Amino acid sequence: MLKINKLTKVFNIGTINEHRVLSNFNLHIREGDFVTVIGGNGAGKSTLLNLIAGVYMPEAGEIILAGEDISKMPEYQRSTFLGRVFQDPMMGTAADMEIIENLAIANRRGKSRGLSWGIRKEEKSKFQEHLKALDLGLEARLHIKAGLLSGGQRQALALLMATLQKPKLLLLDEHTAALDPKTAEKVLELTQELVERNRLTTLMITHNMKDAIRLGNRLIMMNEGEIVYDVSGEDKKNLKVTDLLEKFGGFSDRMLLA
Repeated sequence: MLKINKLTKVFNIGTINEHRVLSNFNLHIREGDFVTVIGGNGAGKSTLLNLIAGVYMPEAGEIILAGEDISKMPEYQRSTFLGRVFQDPMMGTAADMEIIENLAIANRRGKSRGLSWGIRKEEKSKFQEHLKALDLGLEARLHIKAGLLSGGQRQALALLMATLQKPKLLLLDEHTAALDPKTAEKVLELTQELVERNRLTTLMITHNMKDAIRLGNRLIMMNEGEIVYDVSGEDKKNLKVTDLLEKFGGFSDRMLLA
C-alpha cells in the first residue's frame, strides 16, 4: 500500500541552521498493516508523517501510495485518499460548526459538490449510526457545536471523520498525547475498532511503548532519521517494554514509559 524509497528531507538548506532529518529513508507497508512508530524527540517521526501528508515536500526520494507516486502532489489533493488525526484535539474539527456539519464535510471529501440540500436524511441516519458506535452519546447531539465538546469527544469525532471515507492510509500523530489517561484509553479502543472494522492501513506515532506494543501488527523504532528496529507478528506480540529498553539503551530513556 505504501512504498517510501530513499526519502530525504533537509530544513533550512544553505543556512547555519541546516538540518537533515531524513536521508535515504526507506519504508514499505502492506495493505491492512497497522504500524506503530516510536522514537525519541527529533527522531523524524512527525516529519515522516508530514512528508506523507504533503505538508512538506522532500528534497529527494519517492512516496508511492497504492501504486501512485504522490511525492510532489499538493496536500489538498492527498486528502482525498489520506485520513489524519493530529495530537491537538482542536485541529481535527471545526469548532464553530455543528457535529453533523463536521461529519458532512468529511463525508464529501474528494467528491464533487453540487447545488443541493447540505445534509440529506439518509446521511443524517448514517452519521447517527456511526456516532452511536462510538458509545459517547453524540448521536443525540448532532446539532451541538464541536467546540463545546470535551477534548476526548472532539478527538473521537476527528477519528470518525478521518475514517468515514475509508482512506487508503490513516495517519495518527500522537493522537492521544493531549488527553488524560482514561480518555486516551477510550480513544485508543475506538481507534482499534475503527481500524479493524474498516481494515485500514494505519501508521500511528506514539511515545507510549506499551501502546506501541499492544496495538497493531508491526512496530518500528526511529532514531536520528533512521529505522533502528522493525518487528512484526509473533515477535511483536511477545515484546515487553523492558525488552525495548534493553535493546535500545542510550536513546530509549528519552521516551515516555507510561
